[in-house]
Amino acid sequence: MLQTVFIRENREKVIEALGKRGLDATEMVDEVIALDEKRRSTQVELDTVLSESNKLSKDIGGLMKAGEKEKAMLLKEKTGQLKEQSKDLGDELNRVSEELQQLLYKIPNIPADIVPAGKTADDNEEVYSEGDIPALFEGALPHWELAKKYDIIDFELGTKIAGAGFPVYKGKGARLQRALITYFLDKNTEAGYKEYQVPHLVNEASGYGTGQLPDKEGQMYHVGMDDMYLIPTAEVPVTNFFRDVIVQENELPVLCTAYTPCFRREAGSYGAHVRGLNRLHQFDKVEIVRVEHPDNSYAALDGMVEHVKMLLQELKLPYRILRLCGGDMGFTAALTYDFEVFSTAQDRWLEISSVSNFETFQANRLKLRFRDKDGKNQLAHTLNGSSLALPRVLAGILENYQTPEGIVVPEVLRPYTGFDIIN
Repeated sequence: MLQTVFIRENREKVIEALGKRGLDATEMVDEVIALDEKRRSTQVELDTVLSESNKLSKDIGGLMKAGEKEKAMLLKEKTGQLKEQSKDLGDELNRVSEELQQLLYKIPNIPADIVPAGKTADDNEEVYSEGDIPALFEGALPHWELAKKYDIIDFELGTKIAGAGFPVYKGKGARLQRALITYFLDKNTEAGYKEYQVPHLVNEASGYGTGQLPDKEGQMYHVGMDDMYLIPTAEVPVTNFFRDVIVQENELPVLCTAYTPCFRREAGSYGAHVRGLNRLHQFDKVEIVRVEHPDNSYAALDGMVEHVKMLLQELKLPYRILRLCGGDMGFTAALTYDFEVFSTAQDRWLEISSVSNFETFQANRLKLRFRDKDGKNQLAHTLNGSSLALPRVLAGILENYQTPEGIVVPEVLRPYTGFDIIN
């Protein structure tokens, strides 16, 4: 959530920056400024009434002590009027403040200066690529056919149990999945991230804290009876560790990692691009989250990008990195880099990680602050990234590592799987 004072003092900058997202925010920004003016003037009026009421209460006490009861009663009548006035002003202040808050929830983060303007993924910028795309043998198969051939993922069984988009991993497929999770967690903890196991359900406040609500409400699974949400990513519970927290400056940075299943309705997703593991309603992901000093957050973002690059280098998968344009970037992000692996059998790129800096956007919602050297509280910066999302990584391994004899397991994973080929 953008800070009201920032919007008020940087109106043109905010409107111009949100234009990179293809959004004309002029009306919303001006409404925020008008509501903030109303809120502030109402607060001043309320403070004046309360101050006058307090003064009269003291005067009444003095008059009563002096035996001037009649004058005291006149002032009591006046304080009664002031109390009624203060109640009305308080109600108005709460109404305006709530209206302002709800409007702020609808305004996305402003993109960083280096974010390109654009509306769709076609406007993203490729900033890096590495790895050779393997030449597959004649008769090579896409991963959903390989899964069936080697009996390692059962999509039909998942559909029977829950519905489309809920696969069942079997035998060596399940072990390879577990190997990837453990490998990613090990690499993250070696890099200084502290591992957590977190709830897979969160309350509404947590959804608002990281920006999934109200923006992504239609994409989240809602448990209505308990008013809880299945998490779309570990980012939500992990970042909410720090809701309403003041961190000491010398405690920064804070580095966290967690594995969770992730649940997304993916409403409106259909077609050939969602086949197999390409798009699921439940999938596994290992996440990294950082709380940083504002002066260090972009260096931290670069470090996170290098960390994910290292994982893909060790897996020996061809990949590229995209700097997302404003229109393709998530609601909460100031800058996002997407990683994509090349699916040779499908002849297309598959997104497997997003690494983002949210600057103060989430911290403002969370009231996540740090106390600086001067004892002043400032909003921290939050960052997160996938390291990594498993379904498309697994799809890339199955397709790019297939041979006529079977699917070779990447060397770095063999200590975790206990086997070197799926056949």
